[in-house]
Amino acid sequence: MTGPLSTIDGTALPLPIENLDTDQIMPKQFLRIIDKAGLADGLLYDLRFDGKGTPLPDSVLNDARYRNASILIGGANFGCGSSREHAVWGLQQYGIAAVIAPSFAEIFYSNAMNNRLLLIPLQREEVEALLSAAQRDPQAPLHIDIEHQSVKGPDGKEYHYPIGERHKRMVIEGVDTIGLTLQSIEQIRAFEQRHRNRHPWAIVEPE
Repeated sequence: MTGPLSTIDGTALPLPIENLDTDQIMPKQFLRIIDKAGLADGLLYDLRFDGKGTPLPDSVLNDARYRNASILIGGANFGCGSSREHAVWGLQQYGIAAVIAPSFAEIFYSNAMNNRLLLIPLQREEVEALLSAAQRDPQAPLHIDIEHQSVKGPDGKEYHYPIGERHKRMVIEGVDTIGLTLQSIEQIRAFEQRHRNRHPWAIVEPE
């Protein structure tokens, strides 16, 4: 997901597994890389393939009807376990722009939002309603309005979710944590100059 973003429109991949941890989202054997390339191949690998690498026919992840889904609907405590940004990057490379669930693990939430993977916590009954719609109709549309913090289901019902202003701004404006910091570069330079003027004895100039 690159550039400014105000809405997300797409269909949903139903994956109602509670306590789905980052080891399952991105297994350890796919962490032996020096960049982010190719992580989509490892996403939820053990839920997609058997021990011989053959696709599991009964896995929703191998169901062609959900192939182009851009929104994942998960279970409670999504993303628990060890901290690994690879899980976030893998979801994004797979085409997932947002995850809806009753709750998220704290570290995963920070990793995801700092990488502009939108996480949407909703009440359990709201998640179940959206999940049932996706299971009934793989092409059921969802509309996410990031500015107004709402999700509209295929039946027209709207659900509102909380999001911190910093993370909301990052998603909408298309910036990561470094980009957000650079937007305040003039204030940072002004602070540095004030500090230099007040404490000249503490400044070591480069030779």
